Amino acid sequence: MMRFFVFLLIAHSCLAYPKSIIKTLPGYSGDLPFKFETGYIGIGEKEDIQLFYYFVESTRNPKEDPIIFHLAGGPGASALVPLFYEIGPLNFIPDNLTFTVNPNGWTQMANIICVDIPAGAGFSYSESDEGWISSDTNLVNQATEFVKKFMGDHPEFSRNPVYMSGISYCGIIVPKVTLQLYEDIERGDQPAFNIQGYILNSPLTNKFMDFNSRIEYAHRVALISDDIYQSAVDNCHGNYIDTASANLVCLNSLQRFQECTSLINLDNILEPFCDELDPTQDCGDDFGSAITTWANSEVVQQALNVRQGKVEKVELRNETLRYSQGKNDTAFYSYDIFSSFPYHKKLSGKNCRALIISGDHDMTFPYVGVQQWISALNLQVEAPWEPYYVDGQVGGYETKYAQNGYSLTYATVKGAGHICPHDKPKETMALTKTWFSSQTYSADS
Repeated sequence: MMRFFVFLLIAHSCLAYPKSIIKTLPGYSGDLPFKFETGYIGIGEKEDIQLFYYFVESTRNPKEDPIIFHLAGGPGASALVPLFYEIGPLNFIPDNLTFTVNPNGWTQMANIICVDIPAGAGFSYSESDEGWISSDTNLVNQATEFVKKFMGDHPEFSRNPVYMSGISYCGIIVPKVTLQLYEDIERGDQPAFNIQGYILNSPLTNKFMDFNSRIEYAHRVALISDDIYQSAVDNCHGNYIDTASANLVCLNSLQRFQECTSLINLDNILEPFCDELDPTQDCGDDFGSAITTWANSEVVQQALNVRQGKVEKVELRNETLRYSQGKNDTAFYSYDIFSSFPYHKKLSGKNCRALIISGDHDMTFPYVGVQQWISALNLQVEAPWEPYYVDGQVGGYETKYAQNGYSLTYATVKGAGHICPHDKPKETMALTKTWFSSQTYSADS
């Protein structure tokens, strides 16, 4: 009997991962007004990949509120971006490296886990040379394993609704992670938890369609004229990217498109453009440079209980991993998932909820391309395109689809660019909160 008890203790200790409860944070005055946990979870057979995470419990009802596993974009962006710039409970003030409470933080309605993934993002690292090399497929598998291990280590949240979430490039990653979690639970894998769906903000879905949709978007918002657009439509045969095989008339139309849009800020067409490749221009990112300084401070890393000496310098974005249009694989990362549409399609056959959000001033991955792949799912429209309101004003527009146990809400945020929770925090928060509170599905096929 004693041996069995000892075995249980050993087994339990093997399942537990190092974590710390953070009471105070450099830059914030006084005790934190929420429960904040950080830690590492080992990934892989030998757990040589150590993923660092930030877990903030809901300030409303943590034992019942949804759990959101949020992946930053890039790939290779630090989780500090969503935590202190987008959906987290604090806003970072670059001028003096301090924090204020975010009045629109999503932790007012959900538990949030932001993770540095893969190794090389934020404080995450690898003990082996192989662990530093990743890909879209590896990232999916690592994120899936991370969620399962986190939930296994936090059994008190096994009944909470669980949602995957991501922004930008993680539109390629999150649908497949969500699908794998559904399939693993259906197969009886442990731990069992209450997976309910996924949330995507300004997602990349198809590495042709989303970039290709920029020309139609530019026409809709009057960045190019009717004749430029019509010439491209008539002569480029629906392909505005592959210029190598384009005819001369098509090339001329695309050149005119480039002339009209080359100095447009793609993340938000209303914001000033700055060429990061031009050394004569100061494209200083106040948040990026300031949060990097803060995160690399020894006192900050001690407060977060970061393992010293594992990451030489924390970067806001790891450029060796980050994707750009047409970028080839690098020595550190393989962009081996071309489209996440097949995973959306498979999820549409499950008891699953999806919320897809686009800023209507985002030209990085315009709403035009998002609407195209949603239309291709061939779902039944449950509620037609209509405005939603925040403080008596139009916050944006939404349409709802439903089919058997699956539902998808697609919404735009009026006036927002690529990062809706930062550009229009109140509107994005209200939209998401309303979506969480609506748990009904159509029974019609």
